[in-house]
Amino acid sequence: MSAPKLGSPEHELTTLDSGLRIQTSTLAHTNAVSIVLLFGAGSRYENDELAGSSHLFEHLLFKGTNKRPTPSEISEVVEGVGGVLNAFTDREMTGYWCRVPSTSWVEGMDVLTDMVKDPLFREEDIAKEKNVVYEEIRASHDDPGSHADTILDGLLWPDQAFGRDIAGSEESVGAVSREAMLGYMATQYVPTNTVVAVAGGVEHEDVVDKVSTMLGEWPDRESVPWYPVEDNLNGPALNIEYRPTEQGHLAMGLHGFSSSDEDRFALRLLSVTLGEGMSSRLFEEVREKRGLAYAIGSGVSAYADAGGLGIYGGVDPPRAPEAVKVIVDELVKLWDGITEEELAKAKRLSKGRTMLRMEESRTVAMTMGAQQLIRRRVETVEDTIAAVDAVTMDDIKRAAHRVVRSNKLALSLVGPFKDEKVFLESLKF
Repeated sequence: MSAPKLGSPEHELTTLDSGLRIQTSTLAHTNAVSIVLLFGAGSRYENDELAGSSHLFEHLLFKGTNKRPTPSEISEVVEGVGGVLNAFTDREMTGYWCRVPSTSWVEGMDVLTDMVKDPLFREEDIAKEKNVVYEEIRASHDDPGSHADTILDGLLWPDQAFGRDIAGSEESVGAVSREAMLGYMATQYVPTNTVVAVAGGVEHEDVVDKVSTMLGEWPDRESVPWYPVEDNLNGPALNIEYRPTEQGHLAMGLHGFSSSDEDRFALRLLSVTLGEGMSSRLFEEVREKRGLAYAIGSGVSAYADAGGLGIYGGVDPPRAPEAVKVIVDELVKLWDGITEEELAKAKRLSKGRTMLRMEESRTVAMTMGAQQLIRRRVETVEDTIAAVDAVTMDDIKRAAHRVVRSNKLALSLVGPFKDEKVFLESLKF
């Protein structure tokens, strides 16, 4: 039997004289094209006074340009052909993207480049969009699970931009001026700080030709770098926010690895075994055997110079202390490694997810664009599969001992809890 074809798309890169990088992947099996413009702009680029500026800026680019002065004139270019237009802001980047039929990709590219080069930034739009962001912040605060996650970030990376809410606060967003927005654009939205990533039914040369026309005269200047992560957690750290809810929400985290760390694939497989799926250790121990939670799971995050292993769940409040103890016990057990069977299962799951994700043009564009922006290299599907296959039992144990440490453990609880002591004792090991 022949080996399965992974179908890793070809990645092509062209860097214009301005420094703008154009990364493409031609996917012969799809009639869709996904386009994403990624900028080195996010919450970790902001000082305390500008907290939330990257996110507010993202909102404002949809309000109008000189060519398309209303939001509807922007959106109808993409939605009118059945496509999707959206954007996101995270710690390390801001992205504007669309997914359109391959017959309309030029129009999609035109609207995105227009948005980022020629936004109006009208004072009335800034005022309106600040109110929208306030509601977004309030909605996240009102969601106990989401709020527990936000608190956890601040516990893992206290008193620094990396641990701050990406959306900022109502106070910081309210204080941002139009002049600050324009200054932000002048430094962060420049060619050398930008990647245009395109995946789907399109040829690289055609994309380079169109982007060169649309963004070829874009002036460059030096961009502001991010604030590096400070490892200033001396835990275990605990935060309880009392709310009279019927369910308790917990978010537990540990420091993980960066996106270039040699043990990042081992940590990914550890997370799969620990809490990803209904056959994971946490699902079996916390939900199936003890009935302590309806939802329980884990996941990893990786950034340029930091990362995390997170565990999230909704628990029965009276039994929350037991749930926390069981979770910590399962973390400590990872010091002994996992079984050969668990490692094989985790590899199959991780590889399968990778292959399935890369079937969709938007995921391909986002993944290769983000890698090009942050690491200046693109990891193919074959690269990832090979790296996962290469993980050994010794790698697993080494990763576990590097990550599972009480002084780098944090726990955020939102619910009807008041007694910190009963939880804090479980976090010490």
